[in-house]
Amino acid sequence: MQRFAALAAGARADGLPADLRADAARRVLDVLGNSLGATGEAPARAVGDLVAEWGGAGRSTAIGTGARLPEPSAALLNGTLAHSLDFDDTHLPSVLHPSASVVPAALAAAEARGATGAALLDAVGVGVEITVRLGMAGYDRELGNSVFFERGQHATAICGAVGAAASAAMLSGLDAGGIADAMGIAASMGSGILEANRTGGTVKRIHCGWAAHAAVTAAGLARTGITGPPTVFEGRFGFLQAWCGDQVDLDALTDRLGEHWELPGIFFKPYPCNHFTHAGIDAALRLRARGLDPSDIEGIELGAPTAVLRTIGEPREDKIRPKSGYHAAFSGPYTVAAALLGGGGLGVFHEDFTDEAAADPERLALAAKVRCVPDARCDEIFPHQFPAVLRVTTRDGSVLEERVDANRGGPGNPLSAGELATKFRLNAARRVSPGQADRITDLTYALADVQDLSALTALLA
Repeated sequence: MQRFAALAAGARADGLPADLRADAARRVLDVLGNSLGATGEAPARAVGDLVAEWGGAGRSTAIGTGARLPEPSAALLNGTLAHSLDFDDTHLPSVLHPSASVVPAALAAAEARGATGAALLDAVGVGVEITVRLGMAGYDRELGNSVFFERGQHATAICGAVGAAASAAMLSGLDAGGIADAMGIAASMGSGILEANRTGGTVKRIHCGWAAHAAVTAAGLARTGITGPPTVFEGRFGFLQAWCGDQVDLDALTDRLGEHWELPGIFFKPYPCNHFTHAGIDAALRLRARGLDPSDIEGIELGAPTAVLRTIGEPREDKIRPKSGYHAAFSGPYTVAAALLGGGGLGVFHEDFTDEAAADPERLALAAKVRCVPDARCDEIFPHQFPAVLRVTTRDGSVLEERVDANRGGPGNPLSAGELATKFRLNAARRVSPGQADRITDLTYALADVQDLSALTALLA
């Protein structure tokens, strides 16, 4: 923990390199777009009602409402927004979404403390790095999967609370000791289980909100004198032992820390649904481009890594008939059907995940033709990518195949600057005018030179 704290304190004092700040700005813009796009979602409205009940004098902006809330309340609401559409970035092979906890916590703390844009970017970069390194410590190379995930634990929220606490502590002016305490406190606060991915429920949408809430609370507690255990990560009763048991890689925490940064390699999502479904969508879109007529389809086989089938393929009866638009975002059969039948935005977009779309008879009929099966080649690649192969049998007995080994949005198949801008504009259009969206984009990309965040936060109402 002391080395993480030293990294954070050093970044606060000296600043991150320009290229890392630029990538942090892209993460901030992505989160802001996802958050603006989620303002009409029921979980966000519910959390908004709750924090309004809590009340309190506020200095941090609630995205989509214009309200000024106490830091923990703003972090809870904005973190819920950031993760509600399942459109947030993904780190592999830790299989977690770091920015949706880190950015809301950092933004709430930065605004409340009067921090500069550069300080915000530095805190985001460090918080994301700590989050994913904690996730990697729970990655079992022999197993080929995250131990957190294998145990049904949501590493995004569990690790995100700690990384985000480092960000909030940096922006709160704490020294290395105080930053360490904030992380040590937050390690007792992270939580989240993944059963909602399989069988429904909206609680997963607040996981990143709770992690961000825990983070700014932990930083505040550290600022007022509460301390954390110095061996909170590696100790006998510490974070990693509690969550992962003996299946931990302690070297992943500090290997080349400060020299090698995971931040630039984190995947942006082109589609607002579970990342395990993306390669299947890519394959379906390729088949559409080849001229496949959905009415000519007899059967579809979706091959994927064995480990992901529990999320996107099981239980089959739920996946071929999703309970809601949100539930549909975790269905391999449904997302393949959506990509083959229509889709908007960058291929599949928000209109494909409404409750009405998820109940569409044509989509459900096509989804019922999809069988999800394990694929050996996909198992070899996972979890460094989330690959898939799609085999479609047509009515005349022909078999068409598309295999996708490298997900769109990652280093091997990146989204262009134009595609990232399109994603932001389409998300933001749910809440702000095109002119406001352009202004938010300009201000976010210029954060390294912004002294006062109020011009940006005023546009997020």
